[in-house]
Amino acid sequence: MPKVSVLRRISNSILALARPRAGMCFRNSENLVIRFARDKSGSYLIVGALMMPVLIGFVGLGTDYGLWVYTHQSAQSATDSAAVSAATDGKAADLTVQANAVTASYGFVNGVNGTTVTVNQPPKSGSHTTVANAVEVIVTQQKAPLFSAVFISTPLTISARSVAIPNVGTGCVIALDSTASGAITVQGSSQINLKNCNLYDNSNDPSALTVGGTASVAALSVGVVGGISGTNSITASGGIKTGVWPAADPYAAVSFPPFYGCDQHNLKINSSVTLSPGVYCGGMSVNAGAVVTLNPGIYYMDQGSLSVAGNATINGAGVTIVFTGNNNNWATASIGSNANINLTAPTTGPTAGVVIFGDRNMPVGTVFKMTGGDTQSFGGAIYLPKAALSYSGGSGASNGCTQIVADTLNWVGNSSLALNCSAYATKPIGSNTASLVE
Repeated sequence: MPKVSVLRRISNSILALARPRAGMCFRNSENLVIRFARDKSGSYLIVGALMMPVLIGFVGLGTDYGLWVYTHQSAQSATDSAAVSAATDGKAADLTVQANAVTASYGFVNGVNGTTVTVNQPPKSGSHTTVANAVEVIVTQQKAPLFSAVFISTPLTISARSVAIPNVGTGCVIALDSTASGAITVQGSSQINLKNCNLYDNSNDPSALTVGGTASVAALSVGVVGGISGTNSITASGGIKTGVWPAADPYAAVSFPPFYGCDQHNLKINSSVTLSPGVYCGGMSVNAGAVVTLNPGIYYMDQGSLSVAGNATINGAGVTIVFTGNNNNWATASIGSNANINLTAPTTGPTAGVVIFGDRNMPVGTVFKMTGGDTQSFGGAIYLPKAALSYSGGSGASNGCTQIVADTLNWVGNSSLALNCSAYATKPIGSNTASLVE
């Protein structure tokens, strides 16, 4: 057999053996590709890898959002405090300095770390742009994104704004006791009208101011250190606020001159008389129908009581009545219903502006009753810093001036007080406070 034919036969035999195996390899390769395409176990890794930047971005955004909220809360606290502080200071030249000092204490320093502090008087926006003494404080800060930079590339502006108004000289009633329940109490059907003036209660008790029954209180504003019982019976166009700072005693630095001896003892008056300043020991009784005229000056009630019956009359201009005594006997006052009282304070001298003056050495809770009603009118300050005062009175005249400063105050009848005090030399109540209005 020729060599070529033999080689061809061998070659054909090898190809015949190789074809089945080649087909099997091709089929196996095709199956592997299909199985790989259908296999989902590895896709989670791929999807996770693709989503990882998004997940990290959302986590970063949440973290940054928490930081932004905290910064805004801090900025709001800073503007609240700065506005109140600047409004309390009241000096236009010092407003910006004062506000910047307060915001800096909260970590917001003007011109540092993208912070801007703006102070306006009056405000340039909001509902108090026409209120000349209102103070507006605005804090803005640029915060660059930290963990959420994948989504946000520009800084975020965080802003807070507050407006405060000073309560300069607008108080007519203040209870000084810091802990008493019902430090100011209005009960029964008493209607209290404080015309364009504020009421302050320094007690931190939850029921520091109590209005019960069908009683009501109307005032410009009400500020209480503690809480209020009967808020629904109070009307105040300037707001009703609890948790405020205590108002200062406006007459804390005022003292009456020393006195000596006695000019009268246990004086009883049944007719019309005119009295001069001096020391009245053992009390003074003014009976019904009697008319007493007090010449200008200081009258010392040393022990005993000033007792004024209904339908009795006491008149006097430029008068201060001082209630004093000793550890065993302190002078007090008891003014009955329908007593006719018309007294005004001196405008000069050591007791200027004070018509009734209670010695600071008397025990806390010493009882005073001034319940003359509509016919009882005091021009100036009733200053009884240690007294438990029961009061009803006031003519309701808008040109009157009556301030009441007592340890505690219980209104037992209708009262109407005004604060037109420019001619009375009184001291402002609430001059060291301010209220947030925006």
